[in-house]
Amino acid sequence: MSANARPKLLCVVGARPNFMKIAPLMAAFRSGPQPLTATLVHTGQHYDAAMKTAFFDQLGIPEPDIDLGVGSGSHSQQTAEIMRRFEPVLEAEAPDAVLVVGDVNSTIACALVAAKQGVPVIHVEAGLRSYDRGMPEEINRVLTDQLSELLFLTEAGARDNLRREGIADERIHFVGNVMIDTLLGHLSRAVPAEQTLERAGGMGFLQDGRGFGVLTLHRPSNVDEPVVLRRLLGVIRELSTRTPIVFPMHPRTRARARDMGLMELLETPDILTLEPLGYLELLGLMSRARLVLTDSGGLQEETTALGVPCITLRENTERPITVSQGTNTIVGTDVARIRAVVEETLATGGKRGRVPELWDGKAAQRIKQIILDWHDRREAARAVS
Repeated sequence: MSANARPKLLCVVGARPNFMKIAPLMAAFRSGPQPLTATLVHTGQHYDAAMKTAFFDQLGIPEPDIDLGVGSGSHSQQTAEIMRRFEPVLEAEAPDAVLVVGDVNSTIACALVAAKQGVPVIHVEAGLRSYDRGMPEEINRVLTDQLSELLFLTEAGARDNLRREGIADERIHFVGNVMIDTLLGHLSRAVPAEQTLERAGGMGFLQDGRGFGVLTLHRPSNVDEPVVLRRLLGVIRELSTRTPIVFPMHPRTRARARDMGLMELLETPDILTLEPLGYLELLGLMSRARLVLTDSGGLQEETTALGVPCITLRENTERPITVSQGTNTIVGTDVARIRAVVEETLATGGKRGRVPELWDGKAAQRIKQIILDWHDRREAARAVS
């Protein structure tokens, strides 16, 4: 292969958080004067017809070239099955590199297979750390970074995390946030909050002058423990009298709340429970919300980009820039702390912050150019040897 040949990438997605990250990358890789050969592999870690409409179609993600169809299972079962099904794909495709995004099981599984086969790994959203090894995602982040040849950072401070773990500077590149590429690229297409609320019978939320908040909950530490989930839903019910709450419920959360007999806590006119929303619907709601309560990492970043106060129902975050520069406040699951921060936010308008460096909608283009340069150097070195 000549130094001018296009690099061939296998790009892996598997779960909801990956979709918003891969969309701008696939668009950048397949366009422009120097397109890359980018094959999209969907592991099937999360997949159903409704999700395809809500994410792939809305975000313009191309149809997966390969669908492994793994499905659900325990962390170990799922990771092992992804590895088993991905290995023959890797051997058949013989790419120059495997690109993985984020921190889900598909990320570490495909990175492990690639590393064991001697294929370079490219990790988008590298270096983020919560320093909570009780989170499966933290294990996935740390190990994927150790296996990666190119590590792309969303925030400059993540470089220090990687240096402490012995990763050489020449492998690390601060490029910005592809999640924000997606947000900025689709903000004008967001479904208006009025439209989503009207469909769900919640137009009164916009008519009584109180505005509304948005709630998402899905992490096992919050939804699997009856005491914790009861505490959170109880304080949400209380606070909904101050500002109504729109709650798109993750299927796991709905099932747990139902099994624990907690759905009655949500039976109030001030809480509107919805089925999971598409990206454009949720974006429209968040952009109009007075505040967002969440345990999602991605929403911490999106609210910072939107300038909407975010109250994170976790004890830590792997995205500290959303706290130090953005709109995010970490409150854990302590009722008094949640109540105090919500009341302050409603009284003052809450934390506004600023948009972090390089969150400008151009991260995917930077990543593409670095991959092209890296590939050219590798090919030139091979030619000499």
